[in-house]
Amino acid sequence: MITKRPGRDGKVLVTFAIPAAIWADTISVVGDFNNWDESATPLRQTESGWMATVELDAGCAYEYRYLFDGAEWHNDWQADAYVSNRFGGDNSVVITPEFAPPAPVYPDERVIPFNRGHLRRASTG
Repeated sequence: MITKRPGRDGKVLVTFAIPAAIWADTISVVGDFNNWDESATPLRQTESGWMATVELDAGCAYEYRYLFDGAEWHNDWQADAYVSNRFGGDNSVVITPEFAPPAPVYPDERVIPFNRGHLRRASTG
């Protein structure tokens, strides 16, 4: 399973997760984003499952697969898409969206940000 949230400076934080019920000694996510390096992005085991978060460029598609115990390749069956690979199987694909910048939040609507200071609305009556 993958979840995405806005990162900083045009990036997206993507969390790759595997259910806790999966039995393995090690699980890694391997793909375009880490040059298919089998040891670059290990998932950590938590009470709620296995997970790893990576920061990826927004507006891109990345192929990936999970590697269990350094020997068994698995797809993410909740990926955004799938593409054929050169080994006769499929790779999972994560597509990173372009998140809109958050709207500014002004706790005191009477304060308007202005360069280095603030302007305050004056009461006229």
